[in-house]
Amino acid sequence: MTKGITYRDAGVDVKKIRSAQRSIGEIISASHSLLPEGKVMSGFGHYAGLIKLGKQILALHSDGVGTKVLVAQLMNRFDTVGIDCVAMNVNDIICVGAMPIGFVDYVALRQPNEGLLEEIAKGLLKGAKQSEMAIVGGETAILPDIISGDSENAFDLAGTVMGIVREKPILGQSVRQGDVIVGVESSGLHSNGYSLARKILLGRYSVDDNAEHLVQTVGEELLTPTRIYVKPVMELLKKKIPVHGLAHITGGAFTKLPRLNSRVRYVLEDLPPPTGIFKQIQVDGRIDAAEMCRTFNMGIGFCVICPRAAADSVTRLFAKFKMASRIVGKIEDGNGEVIANLAGKRQRL
Repeated sequence: MTKGITYRDAGVDVKKIRSAQRSIGEIISASHSLLPEGKVMSGFGHYAGLIKLGKQILALHSDGVGTKVLVAQLMNRFDTVGIDCVAMNVNDIICVGAMPIGFVDYVALRQPNEGLLEEIAKGLLKGAKQSEMAIVGGETAILPDIISGDSENAFDLAGTVMGIVREKPILGQSVRQGDVIVGVESSGLHSNGYSLARKILLGRYSVDDNAEHLVQTVGEELLTPTRIYVKPVMELLKKKIPVHGLAHITGGAFTKLPRLNSRVRYVLEDLPPPTGIFKQIQVDGRIDAAEMCRTFNMGIGFCVICPRAAADSVTRLFAKFKMASRIVGKIEDGNGEVIANLAGKRQRL
């Protein structure tokens, strides 16, 4: 097999992004002491920032939909990207043990477009219902010099979520050798890796085409909404099932696991074989298996790290919400390495 395309070739250099993020984190950390009331408990580097205000712990996070909005434009369908926007926020904030309670959105448009905004709002409402959360406001901006493209429907979409921590925050310090990694199924690509996915698939197919490994058209597969994991995770915590770490598998895929705890090794020894859109991307792009696991969720959208004795309770709970899950890995002694068993060989991601 000749060397295939990488995420970097598609214009996204994860290493450079993380370096820039570290620099930003160092700069903004100087603001943590400015609060006249309350205290920053956790800032840049985790899935959400935490502020303790009196006896209450607030969690904050902001995220967007990325270049998936370009697929929506090609499909001329805009009632699902709002679900993605909510999902990318709430799925992150629950990783620190916070229950999402309020959300605000930000839509930047090339030109005024009431119909487009109404369709986006329909998706936002669907996502809010799945998260049992209120949308309490938002902002619309008309930015013709920034939002480019020929389409009258050109736009970008992002949002911010606030949550509250019911018990203690879950930040990953308890992740330890002997724990297992329970992987919960995704609904597809979710909202990450689209720069690479679009480069490969839309360079070969139109959105209306069928492809060998897809059950829907290319466009329908790419536009499938991100799964929201709020309800099962909140019940998991409410039932006090032992949980040592929670991870939303997004940009950078499994390489982000060490943000939970960098004093252990994460060994992914039983990831599901690539099927569907993951198989299609890998075959058409001739992408190395390790690069796939560094870029896409590979069918695992969320991970719960827990003691082995609690794994059955975790999988049963997700099954109650019609989400398949199983043990995909384990925790070993280490220093933040992420190792995947790919084609019978251990590879570092």
